[in-house]
Amino acid sequence: MSEDPAVGDILDLLSDEYARDILAATSVKPMSAKQLADQCEMSQPTVYRRVEWLQEYGLIEEQTQIETGGNDYSVFAATLSEFSLALADGDFETEIERAEPPAFPGQDEQDTADRFTKMWENL
Repeated sequence: MSEDPAVGDILDLLSDEYARDILAATSVKPMSAKQLADQCEMSQPTVYRRVEWLQEYGLIEEQTQIETGGNDYSVFAATLSEFSLALADGDFETEIERAEPPAFPGQDEQDTADRFTKMWENL
């Protein structure tokens, strides 16, 4: 998203307990929907709805975890690093700072090796 969302939209999103729990968990390490459901004590459909909402505002990123055997899955990582709200001259202003999401452990090495393996298997 190129510009920050309206104040009301971002406050609605951040006032949602499930969305905050997902952001907090994924700010430490990328997590799958199942991991998020277990850690945050919510259903997987709830995780997916909140993740979709967070992605809409650019606060979380989806990454693909490649597994040998073809059981790839998505993991989610927070990109939100800071949110501020200021009142100046009768107007509310928000600022959102985004950071690079945490990397999945061994992601670079694993992606390259797994991609080569998949390519070889498909020849």
